[in-house]
Amino acid sequence: MAGRDWRAGELNLLLFALVLAVAALASVGFLADRMRLGLERDARQMIGADVVLVSDQPFDEAFATEAARLGMAVAHTVTFPSMATATSAPTGGDAPSQLAALKAVSPGYPLRGKLKTAAMPGSADAIEQGIPAPGTVWVDEALLGALGLHVGDALKLGTRAFRIDRILTQELDRGAGFMNFAPRVMLPLSDLDSTGLVGWGSRVSYRLLVAGPDRAGASYRRWARDEVQRRHLRNTRVESLESGQPQMRATLDRAERFLSLVAVLSSMIAAVAIAMSARRYMQRHTDACAVYKCMGLSRPQILSAFGLEFLLLGAGGAMAGVALGYLAHYGLLLSLGGLLTVSLPQPSARPALVSVLAGLVLLAGFALPPLLALTRIAPLRVLRRDIGLPPVSAWVAYALGLGAFIALVMVAARDLKLGLTTAGGFVGAGLAFALLALGLLTGLSRLLRARSGAGVGWRFAMSVLERRRGVTVLQTVALAVGLMALLLLAMTRNDLIASWRNATPADAPNRFIINIQPDQRDPLRQMLAGAGIHDLLYPMVRGRLTHIDGQPIHADRYADGRARNLVEREFNLSYTDALPEGNRVVAGRWKSSGASVEEGIAKTLGIRLGDTLRFDVAGQQVEAPVTSLRKLDWSSMRVNFFVILPPQAMRGMPETYITAFHLPPASAALGNRLVASFPNITVVNTDLILRQVQDVLDQVIAAVEFLFVFTLLAGVTVLYAALSGTRDERRRDAGLLKALGARAALVRQTQYAEFLVVGGLAGLLASLGAIAVGWALAQFVFDFPYRVNGWIVPVGVLSGMLCAFAGGWLGLREVLRQPALATLREE
Repeated sequence: MAGRDWRAGELNLLLFALVLAVAALASVGFLADRMRLGLERDARQMIGADVVLVSDQPFDEAFATEAARLGMAVAHTVTFPSMATATSAPTGGDAPSQLAALKAVSPGYPLRGKLKTAAMPGSADAIEQGIPAPGTVWVDEALLGALGLHVGDALKLGTRAFRIDRILTQELDRGAGFMNFAPRVMLPLSDLDSTGLVGWGSRVSYRLLVAGPDRAGASYRRWARDEVQRRHLRNTRVESLESGQPQMRATLDRAERFLSLVAVLSSMIAAVAIAMSARRYMQRHTDACAVYKCMGLSRPQILSAFGLEFLLLGAGGAMAGVALGYLAHYGLLLSLGGLLTVSLPQPSARPALVSVLAGLVLLAGFALPPLLALTRIAPLRVLRRDIGLPPVSAWVAYALGLGAFIALVMVAARDLKLGLTTAGGFVGAGLAFALLALGLLTGLSRLLRARSGAGVGWRFAMSVLERRRGVTVLQTVALAVGLMALLLLAMTRNDLIASWRNATPADAPNRFIINIQPDQRDPLRQMLAGAGIHDLLYPMVRGRLTHIDGQPIHADRYADGRARNLVEREFNLSYTDALPEGNRVVAGRWKSSGASVEEGIAKTLGIRLGDTLRFDVAGQQVEAPVTSLRKLDWSSMRVNFFVILPPQAMRGMPETYITAFHLPPASAALGNRLVASFPNITVVNTDLILRQVQDVLDQVIAAVEFLFVFTLLAGVTVLYAALSGTRDERRRDAGLLKALGARAALVRQTQYAEFLVVGGLAGLLASLGAIAVGWALAQFVFDFPYRVNGWIVPVGVLSGMLCAFAGGWLGLREVLRQPALATLREE
């Protein structure tokens, strides 16, 4: 039976849809699994050691002594921001300076991984076996361009000049702290004291790197955590890969969700194609199943035969899908090549197993219910063709299959919110489409009947559609789901990507100025205005949170490490009468008389609306009730504050100002002029951050577009399955019309009218569904504003009519060529 169905082409569409679904899930699964295994393998290189301790104070010698006792190697690093200055100045100008991220390292650094340097800009880099020699530094190439220096020139750090010896090209444990995006300057730790840059009160990050055998490393990690807790070293922590290398974590997480969205979208659409194909298979095997029963086969025997056939189909299709997905994931690797700077190990068997299981569940969940109905056909159908299938009672099987498939999609998506939003959106869209299609079909039919000018073909077409109301609604829903996927691909996808790009636009602020004194506010603003830059200067006050709703807070109150760090350090507070740009109130109401808190930090510290916060600002107590929670757009690169307090409560407090603005490359010299005019300020260049974010976006979008080929193929498959599912009914109707004397023109008009009505309704529903799903994804999954494309509705309606008309025209040629007698004999 399987061989006969295969030769007759009965299984082609079903197999194609199954392979697509499995391949889409497998390709993203293989990529994610390789990245996970690569991170686990290279975790030690990414932090430069096996165990890293971080503190804002030099480490007690006991930490190094314990490492030596366990036979482990030790290295030290000291990191802090400072101004780097050229020792010579252009003619008639001041010596240029640039904020740099200084890193002093001890011999042996790094304990894991390698540093790479180059002799000249643009030359090939090589692995370094040591650290900079005394009196020399290694620098990022960006620093040379900013200061107009070359390798071999002198660079002044604090009170000492160093010779630039090499260009630093690879530093795996660089970290993603705000200041680490400034150009790096690496010097030997033995030369640090001679710079005079580190003194009492300096904001310095000390790191102790430890490496050795795995068992010793685990023992030292436990000992270090216990020792930090025993000594109550609140500003010391044991660092992990996640906390030490979170570069672009938000962007990469969003990228993975985008890729998972495409895989989930493709598999959900393929599920619709499988359901439609299985329904057509059931219709075409109804007579054969009745004959089987007449020949004495029982229902379990028939079900076993069909079940074995579909098991063969599922196993073969799933394995073919896994193979295709494995090949496709190499295309994703090429698209993401700039992000994956290290070689990745081969994936584990988990993605293949999950994809195969998803394919089998998909086939069982959506093909088994029609088969169950098929086995209940009465043997009398052999003699009486008016006896159809028994009433469908397989909705429980459909529901179980759908539930199992959604659960597997959640596993494949690796994101509960994404899986629920996508699956819920498609299930909800299917139900909504069915109700809307039924209502619109009824209303349109009444409207055409009421119009005396409507042609005979249109009235007959509406009668046919109403008579087959269930089939018409099913066909319209299937077409709408397929078109919705194509609209998400062709239009809404572009809107999502545009919104993603706009979240961090190319003209986002790329300069921050901090430590602006009150008396410098107006002259600095005037200097910026002279360069065509008009931006707000925000007041910033340093304060420590001491009480929440009258209860004193201590680090011991919180189990979360981030919460402990927050209550142990000072906040950057601000005040304003108006809600800052890019901030959105998500709870409560904005009031200038109350405190507004960022929703994430409120959740971390357990702050609720109505709580009274008390801050210690230079010995003065400031209190304010929490009247609103805000959602911040961190990717916009604007100035943002966790807590904004009432202006009247902040009068007389010691404050500085901060601003952020976009500085075009042609005006890059403005930064040096600002530092020369106001020596105390710090100008932070965030071009490196923006460039890295934009590079990530470009590469991930290329991968998304590559993977959307699966969605396109799945959508086209649904369209074909939906249109071919009623081909037999249309052939019978056309034969009966011709037998009753209708001309070919009337038959053609009737068929075209049916296609245009179904296609137009499906296009309208699909465009509305694409808007809703696109908004939900942007709002709840990707977390950026969504702008509706006004053309999506007319384009959707027109696309639906064109697709249905094109598919119907291809099938209609065969119908019109077949004589009426041949149709009647088939019946």
